[in-house]
Amino acid sequence: MLPRGLDTCMRKAEELITTGGIVRFIKFLAAGLFAIVLGATGFIYLAPMQATRLALDAERQHAGLTRKEIVLQDGLRYVYLEGGQGEALMLLHGFGADKDNFTRVARWLTPHYRVIVPDLLGFGESAHPPEADYGARAQAERLRQLAQALGIKTLHLGGNSMGGEIAMAYAALHPNEVASLWLLDPAGIWSAPKSELAKLVIEQGRNPLIAKNEEEFAQTISFVMSDPPFIPRPMLNVIAQGPINNVALAERIFKQIATDSVEQSVTGLTTPTLIVWGDQDRAVNVATAEILHKLMPHSQVVIMRGIGHLPMLEKPQQSAAEYLQFRGQGRGI
Repeated sequence: MLPRGLDTCMRKAEELITTGGIVRFIKFLAAGLFAIVLGATGFIYLAPMQATRLALDAERQHAGLTRKEIVLQDGLRYVYLEGGQGEALMLLHGFGADKDNFTRVARWLTPHYRVIVPDLLGFGESAHPPEADYGARAQAERLRQLAQALGIKTLHLGGNSMGGEIAMAYAALHPNEVASLWLLDPAGIWSAPKSELAKLVIEQGRNPLIAKNEEEFAQTISFVMSDPPFIPRPMLNVIAQGPINNVALAERIFKQIATDSVEQSVTGLTTPTLIVWGDQDRAVNVATAEILHKLMPHSQVVIMRGIGHLPMLEKPQQSAAEYLQFRGQGRGI
């Protein structure tokens, strides 16, 4: 049974159509859509936190992902998204980000794989131990503990930026446990030409990846993406609160990873690897893709045109299609 108000609207629409009032029906429909948009906009501005939560929940549900959490034997708590069945695919977000950076692309991955997307230690909802080692190798070893706690012995790894560096460290430390790598604009290869980010940090002491207020967070979004998804500003301000409240730890983590490199450890690594890069990346120079390709003999490179540092957010369907083809699933999405 339809709700009373919707039932009335349906009856009115039917009346207009059957009496030949097509133009009137179109006007009626337009007015209804306008009312819906107006109501949704009002809800976003009056209750941005609730609107953001509903939007995130809807995206996760659409992707087939469920929020879960686990406490490892050492007492560290991980919060993660999980969904799908098949071989395990763990996806790792970058610096200053969280697990929902992979929610949109996961929509096309959960039909094929068991997808696990954790908040890395120090970010999102996972534990934030202030004195922990946040280097790529230490993070990789903790993620291995997470995988083992979830009953996973061998997995496929994907990672963006810092997450890509951690994925490479994991594969170098435990090559027999990583079946393949999906590297999206990964960090950790320091012989590459300096990026715009590196120049800003070195020459001006300014880090556009660390936002201290809502306006700076909006600027961060513009810096890391050339084609960002639309997010209403009130919802963006809600999302900004996590990074803003984590500034002190983020600054400490960035100092650790800024001198961390996995270049030597991945040289000659034979893990099958898909390297994806946005040609408009301002955070990590796109020339890194070819350098990394030469270091890893079983790698292939895809350059995405008009895309920045976050391909899986900017072009999730295309990113998924490239990955599925790499994994032998074709482009049927």
